[in-house]
Amino acid sequence: QSHVAESGGGLVQPGGSLRLSCAITGLNLDYYAIHWFRQAPGKDREGVSCISRSGSSTNYVDSVYGRFTISRDSAKGMAALQMNGLKPEDTAVYYCGVKQKLQGCRLNDDDMTYWGKGTLVTVSS
Repeated sequence: QSHVAESGGGLVQPGGSLRLSCAITGLNLDYYAIHWFRQAPGKDREGVSCISRSGSSTNYVDSVYGRFTISRDSAKGMAALQMNGLKPEDTAVYYCGVKQKLQGCRLNDDDMTYWGKGTLVTVSS
């Protein structure tokens, strides 16, 4: 049985950093792109970042470009989202998702094969 679980959320001051982790079990990640999404209160879910199955291709939403870095270790069944320079507008529940995709990844793909339950990130002083 496949399972996706996020961790690493919490409360951080503006300008601070957090590292989110995504643990994925029961899948051969060699065939899956990995995505991070977020949903802020009262807003639609948005794609934040994604990484191709090989790790050679990454995409970021403009609002986090240069501040967030996505990574993966398929052998360990892990992915991460390093978030630096956090802003109050980054406050949201962050979700990890995986999707079978042979090449690349697209931020606007939201038909994930598996989803995690999310982890809350709060940026506030």
